[in-house]
Amino acid sequence: MLTYAQEHMIEATAPVVAQHLDSITQRFYPLMFSRYPEVKPLFNEVHQQSGGQPRALASAVLAYVQLRHDPAKARATLGVVVSKHVSLGIQPDQYPIVGECLMAAIGEVLGDAVTPAVADAWKALYNELAALLINLEHKRYLEFEQRPGGWSGTRRFKIASVKQESALIRSFVLAPEDGQPVADYEPGQYIGLHLTINGESVYRHYSLSDLPNNRSYRISIKREEQGLVSRHFHDVMQQGDSVELLPPAGDLTLVEGDETLLFASGGVGQTPLLPMASHALALGREVTYLHAALDANHEAFKNEIEALKAKYPQRFKAIRIHERGNAADHIGRIDREMLAHYLPKRSPRCYFVGPQGFMTSLDLALAELGVEADRRHFEHFGPSRPLGVAQA
Repeated sequence: MLTYAQEHMIEATAPVVAQHLDSITQRFYPLMFSRYPEVKPLFNEVHQQSGGQPRALASAVLAYVQLRHDPAKARATLGVVVSKHVSLGIQPDQYPIVGECLMAAIGEVLGDAVTPAVADAWKALYNELAALLINLEHKRYLEFEQRPGGWSGTRRFKIASVKQESALIRSFVLAPEDGQPVADYEPGQYIGLHLTINGESVYRHYSLSDLPNNRSYRISIKREEQGLVSRHFHDVMQQGDSVELLPPAGDLTLVEGDETLLFASGGVGQTPLLPMASHALALGREVTYLHAALDANHEAFKNEIEALKAKYPQRFKAIRIHERGNAADHIGRIDREMLAHYLPKRSPRCYFVGPQGFMTSLDLALAELGVEADRRHFEHFGPSRPLGVAQA
């Protein structure tokens, strides 16, 4: 717990730290990778280069400084961080590494302004934040381990089947090597994955693109030209190959209720939303489903969506949008006018996932159409950041 003097020290110096936080986090990662190269596989190099990962860290630190006196809000705000950590298997002994390197980066950037008293106050703040995260993550790990089919740490799975869903998206069904059942998850969640590529250990997480079945998990991966892991899955991985999985995680899940639902996805953003829509329909809810793709060749899961339309003809409305061609319900992009036309009239709840610009545009349009913030739900595939913040 921070002392009274440290509380005031944090309050006095927070604006200065906030002003330089981007510089601090930009220095922090190279410093940590230099001192502790063993932690580098936990971080996506593309997100490092884009600045997304440093910005996410900066946002989390600032959010905690502002919300630490409201424990409920602090826990809710840190939920995204906890989920990402669980999907990577982050452990308590890794937190001192981050603390040491973060304080070193603060010292390098702020120089003489970091007096011993200032350093002690920020160390105490970091230790408080670390203790909270460790506690929240421990509860998540324990809860999953105790589920039927759950496990601790990593568990080996093999690729049971592979299916090309579109020009760039391929699905991989993963079954446990031990042949035992696998734990359920909430539709909309993602799963952590560990594998070795060219002798190097790497971690990623991918959305679970099907409903839970107690036997296997399905992930659907878009081949990214600069994506080390996505290219490896598409170009190298075959049926029978093995990967290690960590517990499912993620907070983009269906909110209980009877509201009508709008799902809107762009490209591979469909992967968490399709199982959510299936789950909602099974619960008896009405669903409007907008999906945007480049063209017919880039549109995934067509057969699954048609099957849902046939099964729930009265409660499922699916609209296909392509940027080019003539094989969709609309040619162009999802915009405010289209949302206004298809938005359910009775207190809708909206979920949308896609590229940053896509989500920013939809969030603004839905707000203008009267959908309250607590009814607009989205998730970043990479590091989280406020909508409207451009990538570097």
